[in-house]
Amino acid sequence: MVENQYSIEFDDVVQQFRRITERPDTLREVFAKVRRHRINYQDFEAVKHVSFRISKGEVVGLIGRNGSGKSTILKIVAGVYTPTSGSVRVHGSIAPLIELGAGFHHELTGRENILLNGLLLGLTKRQVGEREAQMIAFAELGDFIDSPIKQYSSGMYMRLAFSVAIEVDPDILIIDEILGVGDAGFQQKCFDRIQRFRDAGKTIILVSHAMDNMRKFCSRLLLIHNGAILEDGPADHVIDRYEALIRQRAPLSARK
Repeated sequence: MVENQYSIEFDDVVQQFRRITERPDTLREVFAKVRRHRINYQDFEAVKHVSFRISKGEVVGLIGRNGSGKSTILKIVAGVYTPTSGSVRVHGSIAPLIELGAGFHHELTGRENILLNGLLLGLTKRQVGEREAQMIAFAELGDFIDSPIKQYSSGMYMRLAFSVAIEVDPDILIIDEILGVGDAGFQQKCFDRIQRFRDAGKTIILVSHAMDNMRKFCSRLLLIHNGAILEDGPADHVIDRYEALIRQRAPLSARK
């Protein structure tokens, strides 16, 4: 049997959501309209007939304005959303770093959350125990590792989440913006580890507004605009197209 050359395959994927088109003034009005089935909804497509392939070992970035559909695409890859239509095939284990602290229990300590997240990401209890020391060392949390994470800053959250994800050693690493959190020293540690993942032939899909990082890590970018792929190609070319789009849509006062 021939091994599949792709890690991620999207074919004509559509993701619809439903939003309320009216805003009742009071909670009583909301319940009354729900009982009478009079709430007006409108379906909208956050992802519109998107197709792409990501090869094994490829590092691909998604760029675009806020609300363009980048994070929705990542959540479809991670299995958070089931697409409304189309086909998604993912070949290999995934460690998603999509939302800061997702999967964490705020009342548990950092150490307890290492176990919880490790199990959620597919490790056994024994494997988590064997890798716990490396996770704690990478996260640089010191004595806070035994404090409830509700006491953590956003940077501490990110360090803990990233340290668990990298020790899971997934086939596919998904990163959505969270590397913008934390001090410069820890960010460099994260970048060094991403580089090691890339050198090991892992597949990485990355979302960031930091174009320097996208140029550094990604050989290929997808420009997402209004839920669709506007451009797919080499990083420099796609960034030029994105920056032209930003200039085109900028207010007249900002262009002067």
